[in-house]
Amino acid sequence: MRFFSRKLIKPEDLNAHGTLFGGSVLSWIDEESAIYVTCQLNKGNIVTKFMSEINFVSSAGLGDIIEIGMETVEFGKSSITVRCEVRNKFSKDTIIKIDEIVFVHVDENGRPRPHGIEEPQNE
Repeated sequence: MRFFSRKLIKPEDLNAHGTLFGGSVLSWIDEESAIYVTCQLNKGNIVTKFMSEINFVSSAGLGDIIEIGMETVEFGKSSITVRCEVRNKFSKDTIIKIDEIVFVHVDENGRPRPHGIEEPQNE
C-alpha cells in the first residue's frame, strides 16, 4: 500500500465528540481513490460504483495528521477495484480500512465502457 495524501485534522473536521467526523474522512477517501484510479487508467470518466464494509478501527483528533493509502486489487473489463487504509501519520494506527472500492469507466452517456488497462500504471 502506498500513502499519497495527508490531511491535518482541523476543528471543522471534528464531530460532536471532538474526534474525526466519519463523513469528512469518507469524502477524502472518495476523492483520493478517484484520483488514484484516474491515474491508474490514465483517463477520466469514472464513477464510484461500490464500497465494501467501512471498518472504523480508531479515530483521530484535532491537530493529528492522517495519511490516505491506496492499493490496486483488481482490474475488470470496465472496472478497477482498489483498497484503502487511512492511518495516523506518526503512530501508524489504522483509522479506517475499506477492502474494496469499485470504480467503473463510463462513456459520455454514463454506460460502462472498457478501459483497456490490465496492469497498474505509474502512480
